[in-house]
Amino acid sequence: MRIAQAKFGTVLTAVLLLAGCAPDAVPTAPPEPSASLLGSLLNVTLLRCNSLPPSSGTAVIGSAGGALQVGPHRLVIPAGALPGDVAITGEVIPGTVNSVRFSPEGLRFAAQASLTMSYGNCPLARLLPLKKVAYTDEGLGILAVLRSLDNPARSEVTGRLDHFSRYAISY
Repeated sequence: MRIAQAKFGTVLTAVLLLAGCAPDAVPTAPPEPSASLLGSLLNVTLLRCNSLPPSSGTAVIGSAGGALQVGPHRLVIPAGALPGDVAITGEVIPGTVNSVRFSPEGLRFAAQASLTMSYGNCPLARLLPLKKVAYTDEGLGILAVLRSLDNPARSEVTGRLDHFSRYAISY
């Protein structure tokens, strides 16, 4: 029994080290986008683009609803989605994926908001199938694919969201 436990401990340690879970491992650069488990299962990947310049915007939006423009992306919150005034910030995250982060993180809406993301800076976008807005983690792993409407004529896709986090364009 002790030999089996020792072998298990050795195998577990090796697996953790190979997976990059060593306690003193420190990442030196932000992670590059990679296929997530959900993205792989759904055969969905993030759209590669030319980097957008960093930009941010803030707006106070209340129960009457409102909109926030962040770089080429636009968030529209309908009337009744928020019970009162909330300072909402959006930021375009530069990189090879069109990505935007909204805060306060975790904010939930009583009615779904619309996020329209531009892919005009993505050279191969017109050759790829319908684009969708994806909810991602900070490492750009796909957590969910939102119900979306692609508008290739305008090079933009609109997704419906019910909370804040980080979003990117997938196909």
